[in-house]
Amino acid sequence: MLLIGLAAKNAILIVEFAKDRFDRGDTTLIVAAEEGARTRYRPVMMTALAFIVGVVPLVVATGAGAGARQSIGTTVFGGMVLASFVGVLFVPPLFVAFERLGSRVRLHRSRT
Repeated sequence: MLLIGLAAKNAILIVEFAKDRFDRGDTTLIVAAEEGARTRYRPVMMTALAFIVGVVPLVVATGAGAGARQSIGTTVFGGMVLASFVGVLFVPPLFVAFERLGSRVRLHRSRT
């Protein structure tokens, strides 16, 4: 649950910034998405890397119960690495796609 929440928070940060820029009307949708990803990249990566480094002791755990800790640590470590990079790469294009789809739906509804 924590992994999903952190990945979603990172996506929300990028989308919120891009939506703000686009709604102000001073840039296009694609430029707003690119700026959102570029501007929020550092805070997203800092949060993700802090989380990833925080679970390293679980990945290298030894002693009693180490198997369970290593299993959880490896899953969270790999999941956060994947979610961070995939999120930064795929959230901006998805934002553009859904924003365009939403504008088409609003346009269609206003015509009927």
